[in-house]
Amino acid sequence: MLSEFKSLISLLQSYLTWIVDRSAGEVAGCILFLFFVLFVFLECCSPREQRPSERLRRSYRANIELFAFNSLALSLLSIPTLLVLAEQYSGRGLLNYIANPIVKAVFAFLALDLLLYAWHKASHCFDCLWMFHKVHHNDPFLNVSTAFRAHFVEILIINFLKAMLIVALGIQESLVLANETILTFFTMLHHANISFRGERLLGRVVITPYLHRVHHSVKRNEHDRNYGSVLSLWDRLFGTLAELQPAKIGINGGVPKDLAGLIKCGFTMTDRLPAQSSHDELIAGAGCCKAEKRGFLS
Repeated sequence: MLSEFKSLISLLQSYLTWIVDRSAGEVAGCILFLFFVLFVFLECCSPREQRPSERLRRSYRANIELFAFNSLALSLLSIPTLLVLAEQYSGRGLLNYIANPIVKAVFAFLALDLLLYAWHKASHCFDCLWMFHKVHHNDPFLNVSTAFRAHFVEILIINFLKAMLIVALGIQESLVLANETILTFFTMLHHANISFRGERLLGRVVITPYLHRVHHSVKRNEHDRNYGSVLSLWDRLFGTLAELQPAKIGINGGVPKDLAGLIKCGFTMTDRLPAQSSHDELIAGAGCCKAEKRGFLS
């Protein structure tokens, strides 16, 4: 497993420092690299849940392969594109009506985080989106590398939505880079197989591992919860927050074990159960409702 850790660390460091400009981007890449190493170290020394080493190794290998594929295939269509758009439209958007740079930065962050919340929820509501998003959910062993387990089509859609928001608001290049750095950090954090003192208290503000584990439950009434990327505010505001122990992690059915299987999985439709009523959702939020399960055709 050590070789998989080293490979993923090397890929993450090189990718994050290469895809953005050579000044602020290198700083952001180094910071994220250090946090990634820290999360891997904590997972090894004090894991939240013990996992069979062979299965965990398989999870890391699959995530590394998908991350490498996405890095090569989408390197010119992701963060660099967003930074170019930000540079061209930073003087034309709605944020130009705000003079205070701090207020402008806060609005930009909230807008991007809310966009990701809305997209995430839509990915669970519509089969055509869940088809791609389930690739992220079918990892039965949550770990920091799961943060980078995403189908390339989903990444393209997310970046297209981000691009539209950047143009509409005129978000500055530096704010885009800062937001991408913050997002990557929290995505690694809440997927890491760790626990820490004050986690529940911190969860009142941001998404932490114990909140995001619910989102990766095999039960639909549990994984249709906690959609936030950074802030837990949106889940609290829109009634999608759940604080409970998930029954089991992953999705029902077979789990792809390699890159080809993960890519193919993203183009496979899903057998879905209907969403629950509002009353049932409230019961589910308390952790007391009957289980509804969701699977996919492999």
